[in-house]
Amino acid sequence: MLRDLWELYITFFKIGSITFGGGLAMLPILERELVEKKSWVTNEEILDYYAIGQSTPGIIAVNVATFVGFKKKGMAGGIAATLGMISPSIIIITIIAEFISSFESIVWVQKALKGINVAVAALLTYSVINLCKKTIKKWYSTIVFLAAFSSIYFFKCHTIAVILTASLAGTLFYFFRKTSK
Repeated sequence: MLRDLWELYITFFKIGSITFGGGLAMLPILERELVEKKSWVTNEEILDYYAIGQSTPGIIAVNVATFVGFKKKGMAGGIAATLGMISPSIIIITIIAEFISSFESIVWVQKALKGINVAVAALLTYSVINLCKKTIKKWYSTIVFLAAFSSIYFFKCHTIAVILTASLAGTLFYFFRKTSK
């Protein structure tokens, strides 16, 4: 049992140490390690875990690790896999925190961070445009999008209020369309 828990920890430690770029970037790594190499889960299971991991609070990678570990060895497996996934980040953050006061004064670090900020802004813009293309297809979704964007950007409305109002508007549009047919 201890050997299996150690294998879960080490496998997810490796995944956690090489995963950069967020949730979407890690799906191929998870499939390769967990489906192809280890055969711990099927392709369908990993996609289900990934989808659930995206829709539940927390980091997708940690959620997937917890699900896979729990499937393999119950509660202890879930804990071992989760610890394996978060350990590399904790180690890296601890090292950086130790030297952070000197990091902020290094010119090339400042320039690198500015470059990273621009790249992240480009990635977010790309994601937003793709999401808009996939979701804004009807006239009423265009109205909801414009109203939500305007409420947040121009009127500084709280995002939870905007989300709840948009879901209510979407429901009303659905029922209006259904009853008018």
